[in-house]
Amino acid sequence: MLGVLAAALAVVEVYLFGFMGDLVDWLSTETPDEFFDQHRDQLFNVGLLLLVGLPGLILLHSAFIYLVLLGNFPMQIRWMSHRYLLKQSMSFYQNDFAGRIATKVMQTSLAVRESVMKVLDVLVYVSVYTVSILVLVAQADYRLMLPIVVWLCVYVGLLSFFIPRLKRISIDQADARAEMTGRVVDSYTNIATVKLFSHSQREAAYAKEGMDGFLQTVYRQMRFASGLSVGVNINNYLLLFCLSAIGIWLWQGDLIGAGVIAVTVSLALRLNGMSQWIMWEISGLFENIGTVTDGISTLAQPQEVLDNPNAPALEVTQGEIQFDHTSFHYGKDSGVIEDLNLHIKPGEKVGVVGRSGAGKSTLVNCLMRFHDLAGGRVLIDGQDISQVQQESLRAKIGMVTQDTSLLHRTVRENILYGHPTASEEEMIQATRKAEAYDFIQSLSDQQGRIGFDAKVGERGVKLSGGQRQRVAISRVLLKDAPILILDEATSALDSEVEAAIQQSLNKLMENKTVIAIAHRLSTIAAMDRLIVLDEGRIVEQGTHQELVASNGIYAQLWAHQTGGFIGED
Repeated sequence: MLGVLAAALAVVEVYLFGFMGDLVDWLSTETPDEFFDQHRDQLFNVGLLLLVGLPGLILLHSAFIYLVLLGNFPMQIRWMSHRYLLKQSMSFYQNDFAGRIATKVMQTSLAVRESVMKVLDVLVYVSVYTVSILVLVAQADYRLMLPIVVWLCVYVGLLSFFIPRLKRISIDQADARAEMTGRVVDSYTNIATVKLFSHSQREAAYAKEGMDGFLQTVYRQMRFASGLSVGVNINNYLLLFCLSAIGIWLWQGDLIGAGVIAVTVSLALRLNGMSQWIMWEISGLFENIGTVTDGISTLAQPQEVLDNPNAPALEVTQGEIQFDHTSFHYGKDSGVIEDLNLHIKPGEKVGVVGRSGAGKSTLVNCLMRFHDLAGGRVLIDGQDISQVQQESLRAKIGMVTQDTSLLHRTVRENILYGHPTASEEEMIQATRKAEAYDFIQSLSDQQGRIGFDAKVGERGVKLSGGQRQRVAISRVLLKDAPILILDEATSALDSEVEAAIQQSLNKLMENKTVIAIAHRLSTIAAMDRLIVLDEGRIVEQGTHQELVASNGIYAQLWAHQTGGFIGED
């Protein structure tokens, strides 16, 4: 539709140039009476075209661009890209700046829109316009067409030389822009760390380095743009000179009329202005293609963790978990978890212990299927988690992590994230169990919202570590999933709050299969069974008393720690 409208506008404009030439001839050779008698119908038709037809075409063309494409098209691309990226694996986000990825989503969608519009609108318009001009001029005298053909060849040659180079620069520029944005956003996201270490100058220099890298691509772009502009202008002036000279020569030989010269010179001036526009439009087209190419290299990376076609939803009836010869290496040949076998009975409470890097969090990540295994299987109630829908798997698992990250939304929205359809009373009850209700009532934000309606800031930055942890525990309490994972769940809490919350966690763990990771061994000493990981393998397992008596790794770790809130039985 857009291409058809652009072509129609091009044909109408060239037709009007041709009519102007005829008009000049009529006015110079006919009397007023003859003029109106002989050309009344043509004048009426052209007037109708100018007053009704052309405005109608422009209205349709503008409506299609502004009401259909400009807003809807990039937003649809952003939506599709965002939905695709939400299904990317954890490693995808661990290897890039969040700000850089977001920048790619925003700028790639706009670049796709501009590319489509330039191809369907500008290039169609220009192509039809150029052909129409050649036909119009050739009808008067083929010799007038020759300078336009030469001009067109030189013009295309200039574009062919400069535009691919501008495209390559644009690819580098898009990446440099995303890198620059990523560095700036990274500083803002970690502003507490920046201030804690007094590194504002270092961060400014870090961002400046990214900005300088972007600026270098701008300098390269401007050098080529200047060369293209000079070349196009020289070519335009030569066309104007040649058309004027040939037109006058033909007029002197009585081969053409004054109207033809008027049309030819007008078209030359029109081509002069249009060539500048075309130059930047085509340059912009290839720059946008470069941006799209660069964006696709990030946004269209294949998803690493995929559901099988027609994969069923996970059904959890008991909560039995089995790691069957499980291996995972983060893409390396070996390491992290090697041939691990672990059977957790329905409703069993298992604590996972080990030195840093032993594979505790990786074990949980494999259970959540944040990564696909290098070998073996993980089963829940006999169902291989790689054969069920990821969303259904994670819906059946509640997890509280050490590094609690909240959404930059209200307290209510963060808690209801665990169970969006829960009632207000159920939400409040969950916060009371998590010892969070009282401090939530005292919260407020800059917009004057208070309590559950107050926003918590990016990643929950407005809350203390203990407050974030209690909101996270409230969220998991509300979710009430049959399998529970506690990864240093109370590490950010003070002793008094931890003692209170531990009672709530004990209630939360009832009738659930639990995996609890803790460096503070007192918090998991009362678990049904403890397993000790070392270099991705289970080296010890048993109750707290059994492991202390065995005088192994667990006994050494216990010896380095004092008592806690869950004592020895």
